[in-house]
Order: sequence, then structure tokens, then C-alpha cells
Amino acid sequence: MGSVTSKGVAQAAAAPSGIVAAEKPKCKACCACPETKRARDQCIVERGEENCSTLIEAHKKCMRDAGFNI
Repeated sequence: MGSVTSKGVAQAAAAPSGIVAAEKPKCKACCACPETKRARDQCIVERGEENCSTLIEAHKKCMRDAGFNI
């Protein structure tokens, strides 16, 4: 019984990493991360792209977390 549990744990531990690599985004890129997208876009319009790197990077991180390859 102990060996079955250890195999089950090994399979469960291996599955999430495989799923993350093969996971597809749940929505289109245009609809993902609306909060960070809105803040990023507003900053770029008001201050210019060179002054909004923090918000740009935050949006990129959100997109990656949503499954997009950015």
C-alpha cells in the first residue's frame, strides 16, 4: 500500500508541471488581464511608454500567468 501511495504522489507531482507547459489560455489575449491592461494603456497615453515600464512588466506577468507566451 505504501508503494501505491508513493507512485500516486509522484504522478500527481509530475502532472501539474506537464499541464502548465501544455495549458492553453482560457480566453483571447485581448480579453486577458483587463485591470493591468487598462492601467498600462492609460499610463502610456498620459506619460509615454518609457515612463511606464513597471506597469508594462506587470501586464506581461499577468499574461504569462494566464497562459500566454509573452
